[in-house]
Amino acid sequence: MRRLVVGLLGLFRRVSLALLRLRGKTPADASAARVVSGRAWDEFCDTLKAAGAALHYPGAPRNAFDQAEGYRYLSRLARAGLMAFVEHADPRAPVLHRVAHETVKLGSDNPDNHYQTAAIHGDWDYRISGRRNTVRYLGFGTQAGHYGQGGGLPPTGYVEAGELEIAGDGRFDLIVSSRPHEGNWLPMTAETRTLIVRQTFGDRDTETAAELHIERIGVSDDEKRPGPLTPAAMDEGLKSAGTLVAGASLLFARWARGFQKHSNSLPRFDPEVSLAAGGDPNIAYFHSHWALAPDEALMIETTPPECEHWNFQVNNYWMESLDYRHHHIHTNKHLAHYEGDGSVRIVVAHEDPGLPNWLETAGHTSGTMCFRWIGAAEHPQPRTRLVKLSALRAGSGQ
Repeated sequence: MRRLVVGLLGLFRRVSLALLRLRGKTPADASAARVVSGRAWDEFCDTLKAAGAALHYPGAPRNAFDQAEGYRYLSRLARAGLMAFVEHADPRAPVLHRVAHETVKLGSDNPDNHYQTAAIHGDWDYRISGRRNTVRYLGFGTQAGHYGQGGGLPPTGYVEAGELEIAGDGRFDLIVSSRPHEGNWLPMTAETRTLIVRQTFGDRDTETAAELHIERIGVSDDEKRPGPLTPAAMDEGLKSAGTLVAGASLLFARWARGFQKHSNSLPRFDPEVSLAAGGDPNIAYFHSHWALAPDEALMIETTPPECEHWNFQVNNYWMESLDYRHHHIHTNKHLAHYEGDGSVRIVVAHEDPGLPNWLETAGHTSGTMCFRWIGAAEHPQPRTRLVKLSALRAGSGQ
C-alpha cells in the first residue's frame, strides 16, 4: 500500500508538471504562487493534521498516556523535519546536524548512537574532515532520497572508520563522490541526496565523539556558501517536513502493529526492509513488541557472538527509545554484566528485582523493543520468557 501511495504521488507530480508546461509556467512559478497565496503553508499544516491518523492506526494503544506520548512524538518529528528540510536543506553548503537525539526519536533510535546527517547531491564532490577520537564505532553512509520524500532510503555507499587511513593524531579526510578516488572514499550515485553518520558508544561517560566537518570541494569559496532562500526551496522544504511527520509516523505505526504478532519474543527483522528504511547494513536487528503485567518481568537471555558491539533497548509503542537521560532503559556489550559462561541475562521489569542488567519500563506497560548485533558473523536469536517478579526475587526465576 505504501509503495502504491508513493507511486500515485509521483504520477500526480509528473502530471502536474506537464500541465504547468502546457500553461507556459515553470515549477518555480508554481512554487512562488503557492508561497505568496499561503497555500504552501496551509498544506503543510494540513499534512501535520493528517499525520495524527498514525496514532489511531489499528493496534495502536488508545489510552491517554500513550496517546499523549504519540502527540509529543509528532511534535518532535515536525521539529526535526523543519530543521532538516528548511534550515539545513542546501546541498551546496551541507551542515552535519543531529535529526535524532535525546528529544527527537524515531524508528527505534539507538541510545548508544550519536546520529548525524547532511543534505548532499550526487553530482557534486565533498570532503569530510575530522578527528577520530575514542568513540567505539564510526560509520559513514550515503543514501538515495530522504525521509521527507517517502519511498525508502536505499543505500548508495558505506564505509567504516576501520577501513579508513587515519593519521597518528586521529585526523583524517574522507572524499564523498560518485567518482572513484584514491585513499579514503565514500561512494555516491547520481541519486544520492543524504549523508548519514553513525557513532556508537560503548560508554558515553568515558568515550569522546568524533569531530567532523563537511564541505564541497572543487568549487570556489563563493559556491560553497548557501544561496538565497527561494520560494521553490521553501515550498519543497515544507512539503518534505510534512511528509516526514506523516510518512515516518505511519511507517513505524505499521511496524509496531506487526511486532504485536510476536509480542515478548525477538525474531530477526527482515534485512531488506531495514535497508530500505535507512538501516545500517552492518547491523542485524531484532525488533518486537513487549507487554508486562504489574507482577511480570521479561527475561532475555543470549550468548553474544564475536562482534563489534551489541545492545538492547526498551521503547514506547511509537518506537521511540525511552528517556535514557533519566532512566536505565538499555544495555550493551560494554555495560552489561556477564555470567560465568559468557552469557547475558537481561531483565525488563516495572520494579527492581535486585538482579544485574535490570532495565526500567519508565511508567509504561507496553511498547516496542530492539536487540542489535553490530559487525557479527553470527546472529543468534535472543531467547525470551515471561516470569513473575516474585519468582525472580526468590531466586526461582533463574
